[in-house]
Amino acid sequence: MKVALYARVSTAEQTADNQVFELRRYCEARGWAIAEEFVDHGVSGAKDSRPALDALMAAARRRRVDAVVVWRLDRLGRSLRHLLLTLDELTSRGVAFVSLGEGIDTGTAAGRLQLHILGALAEFERERIRERVVLGLQRARRQGRVLGRPRQQPPTGATLADCSGLSVREAARVLGVSRSTAQRLLAAGRPKSHLGAA
Repeated sequence: MKVALYARVSTAEQTADNQVFELRRYCEARGWAIAEEFVDHGVSGAKDSRPALDALMAAARRRRVDAVVVWRLDRLGRSLRHLLLTLDELTSRGVAFVSLGEGIDTGTAAGRLQLHILGALAEFERERIRERVVLGLQRARRQGRVLGRPRQQPPTGATLADCSGLSVREAARVLGVSRSTAQRLLAAGRPKSHLGAA
């Protein structure tokens, strides 16, 4: 069993020595050979991309390791979405994952169950967020708020009269607006049959 250790500290003043010591001791007790150690110093767990983590994932993709061991889940990442994506990639490549703090070991049936529960909780939270967004939009509409990007108006000096007989593309260039805005302005000012191709 070739194992990669991953440790992380958020600030340059902190040290990952305690994490690494515990990880080494765990692997020694399990009889696992440590292939590589990856440590991110002074990097926030909120960042999806980190130098040591990126190198770890590259090693996992090349199957240079059979398992990844971390001290706690929050060392790997603070975002549940990022955690699940990372763990899903490791699992899909046949690389086991162990977190000492939470007792997760995806090399066991119980560990895989814990991972599925985490995934279900993340999906539940995504649905709750979606429901809150939909309810918020409905409430805003009931209150008469206009949603979406403000309508773009042509710059001062340019008028629809300047666009008489022009195609939508040419009118957009004259008015200094997008083609969709030019089409909307022209449609309001002349019959649709006279609009040129976009």
